Amino acid sequence: MKEISLLGGSFNPPHVGHLMAALYLRATLGSDEVWLLPSFNHPFGKPLEAFEDRVAMCEAMAQDVGPWLKVSRAESEVGGEGRTIELLEWLLPKHPDTKFRWVIGSDILADLPKWKAWDRIEQLVQVTVLHRAGYPSERALGPPMVEVSSTEIRKLLEGGEPPDELVPRLALEVARTRGLYGLR
Repeated sequence: MKEISLLGGSFNPPHVGHLMAALYLRATLGSDEVWLLPSFNHPFGKPLEAFEDRVAMCEAMAQDVGPWLKVSRAESEVGGEGRTIELLEWLLPKHPDTKFRWVIGSDILADLPKWKAWDRIEQLVQVTVLHRAGYPSERALGPPMVEVSSTEIRKLLEGGEPPDELVPRLALEVARTRGLYGLR
């Protein structure tokens, strides 16, 4: 049975923390594939760059890694409010011979009471919590992942500082080409 780790998020923009999480899942947990799942509609109303722009940045980042790192547009096909439960209930029947793992960072644990049907999510898939720096948890696996966030990167960009060490180069090229985040 194929095992796929699902790494969802806004990817606004994708950064080295996302890349390190994917590499960790592949190297230590043996995921056959890791799918990056950019949010189509953010359920908590976060402002986002256009979906296709975020997908393109993720695809550029994945292209530099290998065929096991994939980008899924599934969120745009599901409809609904952008809830994880909606995605999983849509995705799982389409892949009956696949074991899915839903991956979150330990920074998300405090938000779980806001998630729709979290108990059902845990029934449908194995949930893996990765240790995000600054958010210790007994549930979290691995060493603390790099301390970086998309919010921090957008603040740097607003201040005119290029995030060259925080955003994979090919993803940053896409952002520049498309004029995202004020880049030219």
